[in-house]
Amino acid sequence: MTGVGLTLDGKVVLVTGGSRGIGAETVRMFAKAGARVAFSYRQAQERAEALVDEIGGPERCRAIAQELSTPAEGRALVAASVAAFGRLDILVVNHGIWPAVDAPISAMPEEQWRRTLGVNLDSVFGLVQAAVAQMDGQTPADGAARGHIVLISSTAGQRGEANHADYAVTKGALISLTKSLSSELAPRGIRVNCVAPGWVATEMSAAAVDDPELGAKIRAGIPVGRVATTREIAGPVLFLCTPLAGFISGEVLNVNGGAVLVG
Repeated sequence: MTGVGLTLDGKVVLVTGGSRGIGAETVRMFAKAGARVAFSYRQAQERAEALVDEIGGPERCRAIAQELSTPAEGRALVAASVAAFGRLDILVVNHGIWPAVDAPISAMPEEQWRRTLGVNLDSVFGLVQAAVAQMDGQTPADGAARGHIVLISSTAGQRGEANHADYAVTKGALISLTKSLSSELAPRGIRVNCVAPGWVATEMSAAAVDDPELGAKIRAGIPVGRVATTREIAGPVLFLCTPLAGFISGEVLNVNGGAVLVG
């Protein structure tokens, strides 16, 4: 009797924001599942190159330097990924910014609002648009999905986040986008789903999670009593792109330790 394998042999994956945190762990996990992986980074060139080497070099993994703040930049990243590996089967939209300084809506600079929406939402339009065009042109095996798209949202997109309305708006929009794309693309063999993490131990969250007072408050609001590891987010993302999840479409998968019980 053999075990159940989450294998993606022969598939090509693009992970945005893949040089660190959730993105880097997602790159590792998809590579271990047998896929070839392209990922984007903005500034962390040394980390990106080290991750490529860790996975096995350019035959298995490619790091692509790409700003993501406009639809055109999203489309350019997909084109570069296809140029590297010849096709695209899976898109994981992981990149995003969370301005760390509290900004009440009455004082939030318009520049911050525009920047957050550009990175977290406008670029996603271009990424999805170009990825769908690639996936539509591929012929899947009998019964298999033509392609998979996983958008990374957040608990902030489900219950809001005071003083971070710009971030919460974009993450809520990704949930709506997931449902809209599922209705549109599922009949064409493209599965679109969403993973909504809560607090995760990453560099971006370290200042808050490691603060004695704030960190304790954060953990008190999570029924399992701790924040997630990056692997605990990457695993559900991988699952949604395997044949075992072939009948899941338009789903918001909450990975938050029970902190937000909505979908």
